[in-house]
Order: sequence, then C-alpha cells, then structure tokens
Amino acid sequence: MDIDFLAIGDVTTDTFIRLSDAKISCDAKGEACTITLPWAAKISYEFAVDVAAVGNAPNAAISAARLGLKTSLLSVTGIDQWGDLNIATLKQNAVNTDLIVRTPDIPSNHDYVLWYGADRTIIRKYSTFPYKIPDSKPPAFVYLSSLGDESGALHEKVLEWLKTYPETKLIFQPGRELALPKERSAPLYAASYACICNKEEAELILGLSPDQDVKTLIQGIQALGPSIVVVTNGPDGAYASDGARLLKVPMYPDPKPPYERTGAGDAFASTFASALALGKSVDEALLWAPINAAAKVQKIGGHEGLLTREELEAWLAKAPPEYRIETL
Repeated sequence: MDIDFLAIGDVTTDTFIRLSDAKISCDAKGEACTITLPWAAKISYEFAVDVAAVGNAPNAAISAARLGLKTSLLSVTGIDQWGDLNIATLKQNAVNTDLIVRTPDIPSNHDYVLWYGADRTIIRKYSTFPYKIPDSKPPAFVYLSSLGDESGALHEKVLEWLKTYPETKLIFQPGRELALPKERSAPLYAASYACICNKEEAELILGLSPDQDVKTLIQGIQALGPSIVVVTNGPDGAYASDGARLLKVPMYPDPKPPYERTGAGDAFASTFASALALGKSVDEALLWAPINAAAKVQKIGGHEGLLTREELEAWLAKAPPEYRIETL
C-alpha cells in the first residue's frame, strides 16, 4: 500500500447535543467541574448533529491527509448505518480505508456529547473489536492512539509488527492506554519515536501527583524510551524535547472565542506528527501544532476545521511576533 502515515485506533460517531440550559460548578481552581441538569424533567436543546469518523486515530488520519500525506486508518467498525457513515466520511477526507474491518456482530461505536458553552461531556461505551494486523510492511510513520483492546494483546501484536520493521517510526498519543497497568504500557513508550500528551496525562503516565514541573514530566517520559516528548499545558503553551533541548511555544492566539473544543488535543498531536512525517524539524513541528488546534476549536467535532498545509502556512505567516520557539 502506497501510504506515508498510518493511524491505528478505534473509530466512532459523535452525536453532539447542544444544550440551551445547564449549570456548571467548578472547584476553587476552576479545574474540577461538573454539569448539572434537572432530574426527571424534559430538557430543551438547541440542535443535535452527528459527526462521523472521529476518535484519536481517525482525527489524526484526517489531519495528516489534509496536510498532504498519503494516509490510511487501521480500525474496525460495524456493518450498520454508523459504520457506513464512518467509511464515507474517511473517504471524503482522502483517508484510505482498505485496512478497516467491517464486523456484523459488534455495532459501531457511537458516543453522545452533551455540549454547553465551548466545552462538553462525552457519554461513551467501548467495545472490543476484532482488529487485524497486516503482514505487509508499514509506512514510515505509524500513529497509535486509543487502540480498543482490554487485554493488551492487540498492543503486543502491533509492537511485534513494528519490531519486524524497525525503520518505521511510532508516534504514540496515549488515550485509553493511560488506563493500562505500567507493565503493559511500558513497551509502548519504549518503542515510540515520539510521545505526545497533555500535562495531566503525563502525570498519570508517571504516577505523579498534580502540579509537577513540565521539565520533570518530559524527562520522566523520555526515560521510558521516546526520542521526542511533547507535553501541552493549556494556556501556558506546549513543551517539547528532542533529548538535547527543551523547547516551548505559546498558544496560537484564537481568532475568536472557541466554539467547541473536542479534538483540539488530537489536532495538536497529529499536526506535530504530520510535520515530522513531512520532514520538518522538531522546532517547525512545534510551531505548526498549536495553529491547527486553534483552527479546530472554531468548528464542531474532532476533525471539522482542520487546516490544509497551505492554510496552516498562511496562519503561520501572519502569526504575531511573540509566537515563536523559546529554548529553555
């Protein structure tokens, strides 16, 4: 298969329900928040919309395709209306679907998203699907995220496949893998060329308490094996290390207030990975990634609003002077 970038992970359809009235309560830091709705009542909503072919890996595949890479997704979906919609949406976005298994016995994943303001709560049910790992040589870059296998055996099959072809670079964005025991997740980090996560996820990976220094987190994850580690930290920006340098980039300024934040992390991670696959340096990749995240939050769903390479480079060209890489 003539592809540059293969994403591996579960695919789903999100049904967004735009709430017209809810109560949000947060702790003193504004971090731990809950949404409250009237119980045993009829609740009005503004509108609902289905967004197909989403999830960490599908979002990454579409992101990479828009940036100019020949892209494929290895996943599983049902033989049902949602599966049909997933396949059609991927094809519309120039993602090869030859490695997607259709199963008649397990329905497609389908999430419900309670959306209020710019944020949301996702209601989901995971299924364990019969993935098939190909015998053929993988492309130069494989992107792994939220591979739905409760036993961990599927991760082992992917690692064995990649071990056969050591020239392939694994980009790891831990999703559901964050819940794996350390002894099962450790080989994933050890095999990774790059690992991309947010600060809270980095603390989970390392088993550390909150409020850790980002440099400490990056060094801790790098010790697990990845050559490149990227940690995002919300309004504080994003950090990356190639083992020799610690870099920081600020958030790209939002052109207007965010509309819906689902997929912003995927947009960042997949854009960083795509830039590497396109031959860009770590510095360039770190400049690209926040731009696609800023564009994505202006639209609904995991991949709406993602930029083409030409659009992203235009955004970069008009970036303010303070949007630059800092070496720490």
